[in-house]
Amino acid sequence: MASQTEENYLKALFNLANQEGEINISELAQQLEVSMPTANSMVKNLQKRGLVQYEKYKPVKLTPVGKKEAALIIRKHRLTEMFLVNKMGFGWEEVHEIAEQVEHIHSPKLFERMDEMMGFPTVDPHGSPIPDKQGRIQNLQLKSLIDANPGQEAVLSALADSSTDFLQYLNSRNLKLGTELKILSKEPFDQSMIVSYGSVEKETLSQKVCEKLLVKIFETN
Repeated sequence: MASQTEENYLKALFNLANQEGEINISELAQQLEVSMPTANSMVKNLQKRGLVQYEKYKPVKLTPVGKKEAALIIRKHRLTEMFLVNKMGFGWEEVHEIAEQVEHIHSPKLFERMDEMMGFPTVDPHGSPIPDKQGRIQNLQLKSLIDANPGQEAVLSALADSSTDFLQYLNSRNLKLGTELKILSKEPFDQSMIVSYGSVEKETLSQKVCEKLLVKIFETN
């Protein structure tokens, strides 16, 4: 059974992996706010347990076993967030810190019951896919709002950033998952967009915000 620290490393490795599945030790250390020697030491421990592949001066890669274990930690985190929102009435901006603690509970029955009570959700409150019991994660194939063009419509389906500050920003503008957006214009200079949605006739969104909003763009004839 992995320790809480090991689980945090596995989750960080999973989230930092590039398309080739590789992670730089320096990025890992920065993400976890630890020194390079500390990160190196933990990676070596994970290697001994068969959870990562690691050679000195080369990027780290999760093994299939390590990737599954990391995905199952993320599954517990995202199920917890969904349960807190759906069953306990928490706001989507309130749940991350609680889920960070609950994800380390080693009780499969608890999370199976959560899953069942919610009707087996496939995404968390921020639209991120919930891994299944085998650690498989669905690719939702969403696009960033910044890729949409004036005249197109899109539905907000997930977020690339679920930090408290960003969620509070979205709350202040009544933007939530499922919101249908119409792109009215796009500023060539700074890529900011003017959009309409619900009762909001015009709202200006910066490039930074648009890049963090993941959407399904409706095809236009």
